[in-house]
Amino acid sequence: MSGVVIVDSGGANLTSVQTALRRLGVEAPVVQQPDAIANAERVLLPGVGAAAPVMGRLRELGLVELLRSLRKPLLGICVGMQVLFERSEEGDVEGLGLLPGTVKRLRGEPGIRIPHMGWNALHIEAPSALLAGMPEGSHAYFVHSYAASAVSDCIASTRHGEHFAAVVQRGHIAGAQFHPERSADTGARLLRNFLAWQPAWT
Repeated sequence: MSGVVIVDSGGANLTSVQTALRRLGVEAPVVQQPDAIANAERVLLPGVGAAAPVMGRLRELGLVELLRSLRKPLLGICVGMQVLFERSEEGDVEGLGLLPGTVKRLRGEPGIRIPHMGWNALHIEAPSALLAGMPEGSHAYFVHSYAASAVSDCIASTRHGEHFAAVVQRGHIAGAQFHPERSADTGARLLRNFLAWQPAWT
């Protein structure tokens, strides 16, 4: 059984996620074979760009039903988090449906530029082992135009004009809207916590 694998979702951040894990002493191969994902102990699903191409890639590789049925820790990153939800307004695409809700476009307003690019402080919404060692106000790096609302399953939130989910968790499913591989100590802490995470059902 492999330890940690990174799903080849076609995103440009695959190598940077791999490098971030390597800095933590973990070699995580980028894989697209269903057996490699099914036999792993932990799975990361990165994603950049848009939800439709990521879901298209997962369908092309025959991974949609596998990810839906996975019974091991799964962490979605950026668009990889967004496709964990039922639907995204971006292209009106169906997601994996592992988390309830619809990902919606952020609203631009005077002084609030979309896409949202930059460092934001995190507000802790609920206790979680995934946030251990991350104090209130820890900063993380975001690049996105769509987000999930900070309601159900949100364990950390932030604000860019409006309030939205920065980290989500439901059972063994988790997601980070920010890029941990580009978020210095905060990102390294989240990845380290994910590597040690034992969801309550395991």
